Amino acid sequence: MNITELTVHELQEKLRSKELTITEIVNAYADRINEKEKDVQAFVTILTEESKKQAVEVEEKVNKGEIEGDFAGIPIGIKDNICTKGVKTTCSSKMLENFVSPYNATVVEKLNNENIIDLGKLNMDEFAMGGSTEYSYFKKTRNPWNLNKVPGGSSGGSAAAVASNMVPWALGSDTGGSIRQPASFCGVVGLKPTYGLVSRYGLVAFASSLDQIGPITKDVQDSAMLLNIITGHDEKDTTSSDKEKIDYTKALKNDVKALKIGVPKEFFGEGINKEVKETLQNSIKIYKELGAEVEEFSLDIAQYSLATYYIIACAEASSNLGRFDGIRYGYRAKEFDNLKDLYKKSRSEGFGSEVKRRIILGTYVLSSGYYDAYYKKAQQVRTLVMNEFSKGFEKYDVILTPTSPTVAFDIGSKSNNPLEMYLADICTVSVNIAGLPGISIPCGVDSAGMPIGMQLIGNKFCEETILNAAYTFEQKIKFRENYKPEFKK
Repeated sequence: MNITELTVHELQEKLRSKELTITEIVNAYADRINEKEKDVQAFVTILTEESKKQAVEVEEKVNKGEIEGDFAGIPIGIKDNICTKGVKTTCSSKMLENFVSPYNATVVEKLNNENIIDLGKLNMDEFAMGGSTEYSYFKKTRNPWNLNKVPGGSSGGSAAAVASNMVPWALGSDTGGSIRQPASFCGVVGLKPTYGLVSRYGLVAFASSLDQIGPITKDVQDSAMLLNIITGHDEKDTTSSDKEKIDYTKALKNDVKALKIGVPKEFFGEGINKEVKETLQNSIKIYKELGAEVEEFSLDIAQYSLATYYIIACAEASSNLGRFDGIRYGYRAKEFDNLKDLYKKSRSEGFGSEVKRRIILGTYVLSSGYYDAYYKKAQQVRTLVMNEFSKGFEKYDVILTPTSPTVAFDIGSKSNNPLEMYLADICTVSVNIAGLPGISIPCGVDSAGMPIGMQLIGNKFCEETILNAAYTFEQKIKFRENYKPEFKK
């Protein structure tokens, strides 16, 4: 038995039947990290020694009956923009290279309450700005399916760690596709919850009206279980929903009969890779065979969503990153002449090129001469995008699109062309603009053996619907049984 290939629900069964112990599981993951991290480069901070000690403590308490719960001793990886008390939270930036958080994010507190063990902090694009995890200050994470390809971003470390079996599941964050796109590239499941369903307290902000923490897992059942843990109202987050907690695992019925699926034709037009399109069309046929009603319709938002997203996201990033000034906390320039020089040098030396690019763009669209022409107009278009989705959900339960127009691309092929990198988000950004839930699940591979992701979008707080639609499809095609990362070099 290869422990690290098991899903979380399989690990739970092994623990319940006494086939495995908590220490055996954590030690197996520590060994796997030791074996594969040198190739994949998914971690910023590795906590294997600490996790081994914690495993012994948790196991003793479980044996004494002092701890109960289904998740005690299960390991996890956490994206490095989610605050963890006493552990570095760097956002993969020189600006926060040595920042040790004095508090836990709400989601981390929820994990701790379940006695889940943190294996380490996972690499990302700096301050979550990027789609390839090439914009990390520390390292470039590689795709486990092919080490010459990117894992996607900004949660590339999280997706690559799950795909390479270095963690059984992970937390990522999604501002414009940063959970779903890397999940697609790495052949795993990535869920972006409805805005407000999961507390953002302790998530280092990129764009506050778009950011959302969510799970990256090996299968849909694990995704539902992790969502159960991290949801719930939080008084520390004013955008947190006060909806009653739901057990999302009960939604996994393996039945989509009478489910109405809308397929927006605009998402299958120019720019979509031929093999991605063909695989998605085959997936649509599978849904029809399973009894779902599938219909093509027009959702004319794709051409507006990308520009709207980048105006709003950069404007909010410009505001949020203003706090990193060399005085309050973060990197501080060693030599400076005056206060203005300190600001300038600290930010120039502390931020990478992509972060600077977005701060400049955001400051520009918020400036007095351009606010109405850009930022105000983008907010008006955002309302139109929401309204178009609302119309779609009057008729359909789920909207099906590609997660990304292409499979994972070569490392270095787009990092010097920001516009081309931004265009890779075209299928995902509208979900964040409208605050909707979206899930990416693997639906096949291309001729080179690289995973292809399918995105299922639901109405607000309809995670149950998209989880069941994803679960039913997953049970039919059994992707994990048929395909595995090959670590090609």
